[in-house]
Amino acid sequence: MIRQDAKYRQGLELIEFLHGGHAGGERVAAVVEISPDFADMAIAWATGHILSRPGLDLATRELILVAACATQGFALTQLVAHAEAGLRAGATRQQIHETISQLTFYAGGPAVSNALVALKHVLGEAQA
Repeated sequence: MIRQDAKYRQGLELIEFLHGGHAGGERVAAVVEISPDFADMAIAWATGHILSRPGLDLATRELILVAACATQGFALTQLVAHAEAGLRAGATRQQIHETISQLTFYAGGPAVSNALVALKHVLGEAQA
């Protein structure tokens, strides 16, 4: 059942802003096809309730999500989606790079290396 409450609608608007036309939007669309209920929960809870809370700006929240995805080591699709969203929210490529580099001694070299390679096209645009 698709939710139509205010937090769900707020979540949809935020997803469109942060992920529209990028990896995150594609990810949401793929999940909707497989499990509409899970997609509804992610839209309403993770985005409508959590990501839109006051206290941190969107760029900072996306940098936190970049760090979390890089640290996990297996969330590379989500890492790319949140790096792209971070750029849309106002984070710089340098901030994304520094966020990942900061993890070297905490998440380990392999996790950082994998994250940097996964973000090659996102971070590489800074040199263009």
